[in-house]
Formats: sequence, structure tokens, C-alpha cells
Amino acid sequence: MSERFDIAVIGCGVVGLAILRRLALLGLSCVALEKGADILSGASKGNSALLHTGFDAPPKSLELACMQAGHAEYLEIRQGLNLPLLETSAIVAAWNDDELAKLDAIEKKARANGVEDVKRLSQTELRIREPQLARQALGGLLVPGEHVIDPWSAPLAYAHQALAHGAKIIRNAEVNKATRTSDGWTLSTLQGEVTARIVINAAGLFGDHVEALAHAPQFAIKPRKGQFVVFDKPAAKLMRAILLPVPTARTKGVVLFRTIFGNLAIGPTAEETEERDNATTSTAALETLKARAIEMLPALKDVDVTAIYAGLRPATQQSDYVIEAHEDENWITVAGIRSTGLTAALGIAQHVAKLYGKHFGKLPRKLPPPKLTPVPSLAEHAIRPYMKGGEIMCHCEWVTRAEIEAACAGPLPAGDLAGLKRRTRAMMGRCQGFYCAAHVSALFDQVKHGTP
Repeated sequence: MSERFDIAVIGCGVVGLAILRRLALLGLSCVALEKGADILSGASKGNSALLHTGFDAPPKSLELACMQAGHAEYLEIRQGLNLPLLETSAIVAAWNDDELAKLDAIEKKARANGVEDVKRLSQTELRIREPQLARQALGGLLVPGEHVIDPWSAPLAYAHQALAHGAKIIRNAEVNKATRTSDGWTLSTLQGEVTARIVINAAGLFGDHVEALAHAPQFAIKPRKGQFVVFDKPAAKLMRAILLPVPTARTKGVVLFRTIFGNLAIGPTAEETEERDNATTSTAALETLKARAIEMLPALKDVDVTAIYAGLRPATQQSDYVIEAHEDENWITVAGIRSTGLTAALGIAQHVAKLYGKHFGKLPRKLPPPKLTPVPSLAEHAIRPYMKGGEIMCHCEWVTRAEIEAACAGPLPAGDLAGLKRRTRAMMGRCQGFYCAAHVSALFDQVKHGTP
């Protein structure tokens, strides 16, 4: 590309797109480079989609600061971007006397982290709130600010708002070489060369590989796999809050939670893995998750499992996020963003903008109101297009032809079928595409590629 940019962001996961949005809103010329055929093709495609308060985050950590800033900004912008929110709250449940004794320390940590509205629940109060919960639960800690959001519509909205403010997104553009110039970088990609003054490495699971293009990385990505089991929609009526475990020294444990799409899910596992491109699932781990869910919520034994999936988290050997500016190299590293990335993304973007202003150039003090780019809501509790009529293409998730056509058009059309799924929920319901995949795929090809 002949154009020279102020900023090149490598990676179009939720963090990269949030950074792209923030810097585009500040008036910088920005481009984002994604190796996949569509955005969110890496770690961001598989997560639990929870909006966290940071009540249990490491005190005074960068992760905590970014989570809480991201939580606040999501609530501030969500109406303008039509981002859904399922106000569930969360409960840290104690299942034995040892866990019950640990609730005091968790409450103390929450208050130290600025989450003052936490509240202890007795066994009676817990059962009033969650009558379907197994009788073994002895008590809990209520965290009112924890909620459920859509894991895909938020970053899609960030991308659209960035594009509306002049940014560019190039897909199928894996960066394979970075050449230092006198005033920036030339990045060689499968789509050609891109030049920019500043490079921001937000490459997620491949962050250490990208870092090595510029200098010796100070971190190594240690992928951590999390597997999930999704129960059918009737299960969502069995529980109101997100059910969190009392963490141990080894793991935070698995979470039982409603989804924005009207299901109930449990996960993730925490497994060290060498996988980076695709996360595999295992029968043994999924059976263990299902059994644990039924143990906590016995009525689940009568509910079918709709789907299973796995996600990969780009953990590093460090306990906190790795975000730093390399002033002499015109480079900003954003790495080690683990499972809290969806919540923290907007806060990370704020932090990166401050790093830019400190090391690379002044930022404007006043800006005009941002252009709003609302995205379609896929939330089960929201008004959906099928309610107003139209041809249904996916009956499990009530996805209309018009929704699929819209997802294949516009400033950032779906790049592949996986991207179409994330934009519409087509083929992600009870039948997992058994009945509709052929028709949806044909429509995708027809709209995107002009096939008859």
C-alpha cells in the first residue's frame, strides 16, 4: 500500500480492535493487519464472555486497572453501539467448610480492589437467590457488577467505529517481516508492504513470534486451553447469577454461567498446550465439566448439551499483562492478555493511548463526538429481526436471510463462514448446522462471491 500510517496494529482480536478504535478516535491514521480471513479468528473467538469487575484480580496490577477502566467504558458506550448486557451479578459459592472460610479473604481483596458492593450470602440467602443450586452449597459472596455480554458484537462494533474514523483493516495479511526505517517500520505481509511510524504488537497467541521480528522478545507465549460445555436453552431458566468457584492455589476453577444467547455453559478448563491455531476438545475433559455442572445444578441432568468448544488464552510466564513502549524502536508491545481480555480491552486501549502520548506524540485534548456505529444485537432477551418477519435460514437460532445478507456486506463483511457464524449465530444452535449449513453456505457464497 502506498499510504503511510501513523499506527499499524498487528492482530485483530478484541484487544487489537479496541486499540485501533481508540487511536482512530484520537485522529491518528491507523491500519490493522490480521493473519486470518476474518477478525476474531484467534484467541478472541472462544471465551466465556463475562464482564468482570476485577474483584479478584491481583491488587495494584495493570490487569486490574485495565479491567476496571474497560468495564466502565463498556457501560458508557454500549447503548450508542447497541452492545447487549445481561445484568446477572455473580456469586462466589462455597461448597465446603474450607471454601467457606476463604470467603473472608476474597471479600477483603474485593474491597481493596475498589469493589465495595460485594456482599456475603448465608446458606439461606443463597438458596433464596438460586433455588436450583445443589444443597451442598454453604454460602457465598455476591458480586453485583459482574455481568454477561456478547463476545463478538463488542469487537465488531469497535472495528466498525474505527473504520468510520478513517482506519483500515486488512485481512489475510500475516506479517512475516518487519524492516526498521529511519522514521518507522515497513511490514511485509501476504497482501503487500505496509509502512507506519509506530507498530503495536497485539498478535495474541503469536505475540512472541511477531515480537521477534523487531527484537528479542522479553516474554514467551504459553498457550492455555479452556474447554467449555454449552447446555440447551431451557437450562438458562435454572440459574440467575454467574456461579464462580472459590479459587485454589493452582487454578481459578470452572464457572457456570448464562450466555447472552440464552444458553447455560460451564468452563473453562485450564490446560497447558502447544496449540496456537486451533483448540481441540477432549471427551474426558468435557464429561468432567458436564458432571461438575450437574453436581452444582442437579436439574441439568435433564437438559441436553447443545455444543462444546475450546478457546486458547495467550498467557506468558509473567503474572501480569506485558504492555510497554519501546521508545527507541517506535514499537509498543501488548501481550499476555489472558482470559480477562474481553473486559479489559477498552482499558488496555486507553493505556496504550497514554503510552503513545508519552513516548511518540501529543494527543488532542478535545475531539468532536464520535460517530456511532451500532451493530445488530444477537442477545436472546433483545428484539431480534425475526420478530418482525422475514425468511428464516437458521431455525435453531432464528437467523433471517436479511441478517446473513447484511453480515456479508457493509464496511467489514464476514471473511469466511466462521466469521459469518460470529456475526449472526447461524449454524450455532441445537443442530450445529446439520439442517441449515448447506443453505446458509450457499447464500454466503451467493452474496459474497456472486455465485448463482
